[in-house]
Amino acid sequence: MNVSQRKVRVLFVCLGNICRSPMAEAVFRDMVRKEGLEDRIDIDSAGTGGWHIGDPPHVGTRRRLDREGISYDGIRARQIADRDFSDFDYIVAMDEDNMRDLRRLNRNPAATVMKLMDLVPDHRLRDVPDPYFTGNFDETYELVTLGCRALLEKIKAEKPV
Repeated sequence: MNVSQRKVRVLFVCLGNICRSPMAEAVFRDMVRKEGLEDRIDIDSAGTGGWHIGDPPHVGTRRRLDREGISYDGIRARQIADRDFSDFDYIVAMDEDNMRDLRRLNRNPAATVMKLMDLVPDHRLRDVPDPYFTGNFDETYELVTLGCRALLEKIKAEKPV
């Protein structure tokens, strides 16, 4: 990597960082790896709440990722921090409640904060439903995959990766 080129940094955010955002982190890492861009894009996830700090992804998330052969090694829940708003190029929320929380927490007007499903404007759902409450990890996986594909295309178009 050229010294003048820094890595693009992506942070996925949900409520507790055990279902949706770690699933998005794992799916996006897999996509980035398959495109040979892992040395150009850093990926992480966080929650707006701190209930699960240090926990691995929810068993439902792990089972769904296992079915796809997608690794979640090393993913542990953490809570979003002030520095994340300046450290990450893209902060991607899973739903409108997460967006509201991020707007409240954000002290950096230059931070790019977006909702994942806004990247898939023709889809009927505008939020990624929380499978912690719905139990539908398949739906979450499908939505996360659509959103992550669109995000990767957006990054490739906007940043020279």
